[in-house]
Amino acid sequence: MTDMIIKLTAAEIAEKIASGELTAVEVTEAHLARIDAIDEKVHAFLHVDREGALAQARAVDEKRARGEKLGPLAGVPLALKDIFTTEGVPTTVGSKILEGWIPPYDATLTKRLKDADVVILGKTNMDEFAMGSSTENSAYGPTGNPWDLTKIPGGSGGGSSAALASFEAPLAIGTDTGGSIRQPAAVTGTVGVKPTYGAVSRYGMVAFSSSLDQGGPCARTVLDAALLHEVIAGHDPLDSTSIDAPVPPVVEAARNGDVKGMRVGVVKQFRGEGYQAGVLQRFDESVELLKELGAEVVEVDCPSFDLALAAYYLIAPSECSSNLARFDGLRYGRRAGDDGTRSAEDVTALTREAGFGPEVKRRVMLGTYALSSGYYDAYYGSAQKVRTLITRDFEKAFEQVDVMVSPTTPTTAFAIGERADDPMAMYLADLCTIPTNLAGNAAMSLPCGLAPEDGLPVGLQIIAPAMKDDRLYKVGAAVEAAFNDRWGHPLLEEAPSL
Repeated sequence: MTDMIIKLTAAEIAEKIASGELTAVEVTEAHLARIDAIDEKVHAFLHVDREGALAQARAVDEKRARGEKLGPLAGVPLALKDIFTTEGVPTTVGSKILEGWIPPYDATLTKRLKDADVVILGKTNMDEFAMGSSTENSAYGPTGNPWDLTKIPGGSGGGSSAALASFEAPLAIGTDTGGSIRQPAAVTGTVGVKPTYGAVSRYGMVAFSSSLDQGGPCARTVLDAALLHEVIAGHDPLDSTSIDAPVPPVVEAARNGDVKGMRVGVVKQFRGEGYQAGVLQRFDESVELLKELGAEVVEVDCPSFDLALAAYYLIAPSECSSNLARFDGLRYGRRAGDDGTRSAEDVTALTREAGFGPEVKRRVMLGTYALSSGYYDAYYGSAQKVRTLITRDFEKAFEQVDVMVSPTTPTTAFAIGERADDPMAMYLADLCTIPTNLAGNAAMSLPCGLAPEDGLPVGLQIIAPAMKDDRLYKVGAAVEAAFNDRWGHPLLEEAPSL
């Protein structure tokens, strides 16, 4: 019974709970049993909230027993990235500096999940403060890719993607600053969506780079992602960057995927040196599939995209150095060296030395330097000018096409430790995803098969204009259906055994 339940999609689970075929408690217990059985090997979770999850599930069953109408995801379990505050549940952001911190309030996203009767199983592992592309920068150890536990599951949200790929949860939440939803989705054969910047509230999401960070849905199917997207999106007066506009009709688009008559742009800059042959092969097959489905495919030239990586690694660290200044050991979280003889400045320095990991320190120092007097215009200011050029390239391209497509990542999952001592090689994992964050528009990664040379998943990235997130789901659903008809879903049909 457990094996049957954990293989269901979120939409199927919700339907069976609403009809009474399954109870929410049965579904939750099945996923908790799966976590107990395999998470010691995968390490997707940092904290499993067993009692809280079962209490939420019982509440759903009680609602149904009273005849109350259930929402579209009522009773469906979810794995929550450990970057969103959750009242009464530890939130560490993958860092020792917040080890043991229990927030007194829910993030807006957390609250919306609870209000929709989604069952939160626990908090997932991540690169510390979302800084990384492999989940190796977690202070609590790396997560393994369920396809091959010696490989990375992507980052920073590798715990969320691994929970999906290992059937520990049917839904998950990630955050995307430079690709941290889409890149993990690509390397684990799952679906990940970065909504338009401002479409999902950031209130209660621990900040890394405030002008880039965006929470979003992670799932095993396009429809499941759309259902979750609809739950978490929408205006929030507690977030000054939140967009006060209706949520695009993402669920309708996911249920009616069709690309006939659409113009799809292939980004000229996203191929060439550094791209794995099998990744390009699967991407080219996806482009041909789009043509067969009735789309018109054209090449688009976005020359400023070549500068995106450099601009990102000035803007993101600059904002991170400002945001992480609040972690001083004086107000909350870890405190080191406070023996009554040291000054506040000494305690702050010792706390940060003990609490922050190497990658966080690297980015804080880089950002502080870029913002310093005499260098601001040369570095941070110049990077913001490049950001404007990238936005204009997108605007020009979207005058010609409805959506753009590319590989999500240049390679499949690499081995844990392979790039640990080469930050530049690690940063290149986000080569295709970063421009979207800089411009603030929407993007999705979905599976497009396995690379022939290593049998690991490859992701197809779809990019849409701001607040046209429904186009992602329309195209994604059409591609997913065609792939499933022709080759079968790579995860559901060929999932590795754990």
